[in-house]
Amino acid sequence: MLAAPNMRLLRSLHLCKTLRHLSSQNPNPCLKFPKRYNSGFAAAGEFAWSGLPGESSAQQTPAVQTVFDPVSGRLVTKHDSKGGKGTEPDVDEDNFTSTTQVGSRVYGDVIGNGIGVKRPGKSRSVYVCENCGYSDGQWWGMCRQCQKTGSMKRLTLEGAAGEKASRIRLRENVTRSSWLPRETVTQNPVKSSDVCSQIDELKWRITLPGPSGAEMERVLGGGIVPGSLILVGGDPGVGKSTLLLQVAALIAKGNAIAGDPPNRVIYVSGEESVEQIGNRASRLGLDSDELFLHASTDVEDILEQTKRLSAKALIVDSIQTMYLQGVPGSAGGVPQVKECSAALLRFAKNTGIPVLLIGHVTKAGDIAGPRVLEHIVDVVLYMEGDKCLSHRLLRSVKNRFGSTDELGIFRMTQSGLEGVSNPSEIFLSEQHSDSDYLAGLAVTVIIDGSRAFLIEIQALCIAGSPSYMHANGIQNSRAAMLISVIRKQARLNLQDNAIFLNVVSGVTLTETAGDLAMAAAICSSFLEFPIPKGIAFIAEVGLAGELRGVPQMEKRVNTLAKLGYKKAIVPKSAQKALLELKIEGIEILGCKNLKEMIYAVFNT
Repeated sequence: MLAAPNMRLLRSLHLCKTLRHLSSQNPNPCLKFPKRYNSGFAAAGEFAWSGLPGESSAQQTPAVQTVFDPVSGRLVTKHDSKGGKGTEPDVDEDNFTSTTQVGSRVYGDVIGNGIGVKRPGKSRSVYVCENCGYSDGQWWGMCRQCQKTGSMKRLTLEGAAGEKASRIRLRENVTRSSWLPRETVTQNPVKSSDVCSQIDELKWRITLPGPSGAEMERVLGGGIVPGSLILVGGDPGVGKSTLLLQVAALIAKGNAIAGDPPNRVIYVSGEESVEQIGNRASRLGLDSDELFLHASTDVEDILEQTKRLSAKALIVDSIQTMYLQGVPGSAGGVPQVKECSAALLRFAKNTGIPVLLIGHVTKAGDIAGPRVLEHIVDVVLYMEGDKCLSHRLLRSVKNRFGSTDELGIFRMTQSGLEGVSNPSEIFLSEQHSDSDYLAGLAVTVIIDGSRAFLIEIQALCIAGSPSYMHANGIQNSRAAMLISVIRKQARLNLQDNAIFLNVVSGVTLTETAGDLAMAAAICSSFLEFPIPKGIAFIAEVGLAGELRGVPQMEKRVNTLAKLGYKKAIVPKSAQKALLELKIEGIEILGCKNLKEMIYAVFNT
């Protein structure tokens, strides 16, 4: 059963065929047909009346044009009083492709040989007003509904040519954020001095109480800035969702010391159900009446729920599962991630509600999706750590409100992530200097970001084995260089020894400050002489066996003194400056090269 417009189209074609048959039998026809009927182009029911023979052009009957209008779904008849080119139907030219023949218009998506045909599913462009949501198929300098200048934005849509615009355009909530207060949508430029005078740094940021909150505040630069967009990335299972769920609970709880009252926080997950999130929150002991859980992947729905609850903060897990209706592509694709992030950014800036996002990472360790995601957010945090180990490192890669040199250290426990105030205790074991098996153990101080903590380096030398070297947590090239320097400059016979090096707790040592500790550990294992308790090594080893200084020596030695170490082996060039500081409780011993270090440590 054909639809009504199709039936009218067939009737019009039958009428044209009948008139053509009559004209072939009449030697003096009164009807003239356009040439395009003979070439395969036949507009639905379109013909021209030229008048009777002998009539003047002024007395002839006006030409009649009948065209199928795809918008209204019916035939439209136009009269041409000039007998030349008829008045064209009022059809949106941007939404439909047309082909002009002999002074009249034929729509290729009605009938034709394929020229100008609008194929189903082909992408189209529509212009939508950001202010009121009015859509138009043609760009105008200002919105024809609200009269706002420069508000018409182009959107690329996918769908059939006859699909209704209401089914393919973005909803008004996303395109214009109609529920936002008018004064927050359009703002006038203000003086920087006026803005700075209104901000109280002590009360402006959202503070997070407790040890875990203190570590998070350290990385963020003092707390969460209102209206900021924060992205947290990391390997699967490292603890991203656990960390942000704890942050949501801390914001909902409030900080009585800083004067922050409890506030509503909404945690949205596109990967878990509400029951699964609630079970994890209960296991972590995060029950709170102000913490709301929601399972959704529609950004529009998420913004509506946040507005309805008047939430203090919004947490989205994860951005790769979110989507916007009307944007092409599936969730996690480049267009969806880009547009969803841009919508959440506008929401955060217009409302002052901070938005925290969780981002997946690729095999290379980068955040999945377009690079613009990391550009538009205010803060990018990476969570590092081995799932088999207990400690986690939260590193700041980008921070518009603080330093990127800060490092947060957490310990994974049954009750969630706990902040570690003394990071050295994670990487240090209980030392017993009178035990033979601890020969080959040395301690050094490394600095990651702005924090200094101690790590242990182990070495094992096996005599009578083929020459072999293996290192964990240390670059093989660096370890091979140090072994060669010890053989050449310290005159230790390491040729027939298999040497193993290891950094305790799975830490990767990239600083040159640990060179002297590696050399001391190798010498200790080779000589089978344990290093006395309370000695640490801070120096870089050159190819000539000399000891070189490293940055921030004062900070490293102060860290040793606070942890109760009695002696620090440093380069001779840095000894004088450190002695002038008069650091109590620790002896500063300067050495020029590896030989002096060996005599100072192993001849006691």
